[in-house]
Amino acid sequence: MTEFQEKLRQQHEESMHRELEALLSTAAEAEAEISGKDFDGFKKLFHRFLQVKGPSVDWAKINRPPEDSIRPYEKIKTEGLPDNIAASLNKLAVVKLNGGLGTSMGCKGPKSLISVRSENTFLDLTVRQIEHLNKTFNADVPLVLMNSFNTDEDTKKILQKYKHHRVNIHTFNQSRYPRINKESLLPIAKHMGMSGENGEAWYPPGHGDVYASFSNCGLLDKLLAEGKEYIFVSNIDNLGATVDLFILHHLMSQPADRRCEFIMEVTDKTRADVKGGTLIQYEDHLRLLEIAQVPKAHVDEFKSVTKFKIFNTNNLWISLPAIKRLQEKNAMDLEIIVNPKTLDGGLNVIQLETAVGAAIKSFNNAMGVNVPRSRFLPVKTSSDLLLVMSNLYSMDAGSLTMSKKREFPSTPHVKLGSSFTKVQEFLSRFESIPDMLELDHLTVSGDVTFGKNVSVKGTVIIIANHGDRIDIPAGAMLENKIVSGNLRILDH
Repeated sequence: MTEFQEKLRQQHEESMHRELEALLSTAAEAEAEISGKDFDGFKKLFHRFLQVKGPSVDWAKINRPPEDSIRPYEKIKTEGLPDNIAASLNKLAVVKLNGGLGTSMGCKGPKSLISVRSENTFLDLTVRQIEHLNKTFNADVPLVLMNSFNTDEDTKKILQKYKHHRVNIHTFNQSRYPRINKESLLPIAKHMGMSGENGEAWYPPGHGDVYASFSNCGLLDKLLAEGKEYIFVSNIDNLGATVDLFILHHLMSQPADRRCEFIMEVTDKTRADVKGGTLIQYEDHLRLLEIAQVPKAHVDEFKSVTKFKIFNTNNLWISLPAIKRLQEKNAMDLEIIVNPKTLDGGLNVIQLETAVGAAIKSFNNAMGVNVPRSRFLPVKTSSDLLLVMSNLYSMDAGSLTMSKKREFPSTPHVKLGSSFTKVQEFLSRFESIPDMLELDHLTVSGDVTFGKNVSVKGTVIIIANHGDRIDIPAGAMLENKIVSGNLRILDH
């Protein structure tokens, strides 16, 4: 860094600190302490952002992970389970990342409160899964929700309904960081409030914030005091992320001096997953490589299924004592993700974020486990929602598994057009969810509705052109069909 660049960096940093102090002076007393801790984390991130320029990886140093660093799940399964698996369960807490809103699916409020299966929300299913574990094994596995300022209030109201369930539920909030103007590199917030335009001035800084906010709020120490040793972290919208007893036993059975502090569940890439982060060997450490870190010239290589065969499911098993040690030493090294946004008024801002899996390189004896695809069942779109609502899956104690009636294990490829994006619209277009047990591929585009008891098999493509409408009649069976044009069925 030249002397001029160094001076400029110092100026940016000093200006930022002044602005943050001015913002803090507008906070209510109770809020000031929490916001102060948030801002400490933000200052560290901003400091590193000013120092790092260009891609954070040297492509020539990237290697495939060594064979033994990513274990096949089947191999871990052959280790079997001990009689007293409850002892291991009592050392576990489940953390669900619950900071996201349902806006991409046209819903107000937290995404975890969207109904996904027989009137059950993501949160209902999670509570049912953990309660089932606790009852079956007479264990005490608590559920911890990492909320954001966007989801906290609504989530807490709903939690009342689980009072009589056999699950202890804790919540904590991830940090609230200021969006910064892309040009001036200063916060756009006028004060600490969330009202009006100022609400756009803040953001939750990605799930990599789990370590600091979990530690800051006191929950980390509380769980350690209760004898918990590991957390299982996953996205609340991944319906495949259930507590796996074989992986848990594998963690607990390692000798104390070689304890694995971090397991990342990975699964084989398909064409649909080309953008997912992958595990690499880099300077003698396992490391998560995200598409945002890849130099432009190598993006196609990153997306290839031949060189990078696996991707991160974001199901992670992490040692609590290790988190404590790394937080105390300030040694958690997370790459910065610079996320550019354009606000409604046209202002260009940047958000500095981090990813929870990026910390893998800071932990000892970290490894990947190549799990079956069934452990990665995210619901990001209405197309995903159609799959999990259908008879492809059966539900048992809050867990979804592929129906035994489906003859091949792969999930069908479903692509619903923009008329289905919002959950309410999506639901209004199906009188009942079609039978999809023998489906390979479904594409639907335009103004299309489905009557009761429709079944779709093989490859089905339904396209209503602009201005046309297609009503698939009740009881219809479509197998390897293309339907286009205009089909209206009117009651007379």
